[in-house]
Amino acid sequence: MSNCKVIALTNQKGGVGKTTTAVNLGVALAQQGKKVLLIDADAQANLTMSLGYSRPDDLPDTLSTIMQDIIDDKPVDVSKSILHHDEGVDLLPSNIELSGLEVRLINAISRESVLKTCINEVKKNYDTVLVDCMPSLGMLTINALAAADSVVIPTQPHYLSAKGLELLLRSVSKVKRQINPHLRIDGILMTMVMPRTNISKEITATVKSAYGQRIKVFDTQIPHSMGYRVTEDVV
Repeated sequence: MSNCKVIALTNQKGGVGKTTTAVNLGVALAQQGKKVLLIDADAQANLTMSLGYSRPDDLPDTLSTIMQDIIDDKPVDVSKSILHHDEGVDLLPSNIELSGLEVRLINAISRESVLKTCINEVKKNYDTVLVDCMPSLGMLTINALAAADSVVIPTQPHYLSAKGLELLLRSVSKVKRQINPHLRIDGILMTMVMPRTNISKEITATVKSAYGQRIKVFDTQIPHSMGYRVTEDVV
């Protein structure tokens, strides 16, 4: 599976549907026969808990364990941390220890490429790797962008969420220029949309007007109160 695609789902604003998008996209791809690895790159461990692991701090091996071994130049066995879910996806889980790891990354050698080293150990086993990023533009998110082939940006049709897009796009551009020249943006995914409200219509139109000429804004819009699949547009 050398053609594995690594996709980072990122937005520095919280509560925009990154984790829900990761779960739904991952499971939908698995149902199409794809081998999928979900990586929880957020210390809040929402992705890990969404897949039924309600006590992530009790897990013996997580993403932070693997990344710390890489930082310490120890032998790495990523497979020991991977959990196999009944929905057909694999999960590299997270817990609160990841918050401390972000601080340690600042002084690490090749600090931007630690997560990429981790993913490279196992990507041959998968068709798609989805990285659920934390709601910030810190070192862990930089690691995700450095490891990714592409980025999907979930965003709500709210003023503050749309306002933060420019900062995120500048960060993606900077990573592309300085660290990962092959990084591209797959598109902006509008989430939690209430299509009959004026604010949803206005913000969606503003996002398309401001960014649609250079970045795809997916035709698929995720309703506020429904489950969803986004495979047709994204992958």
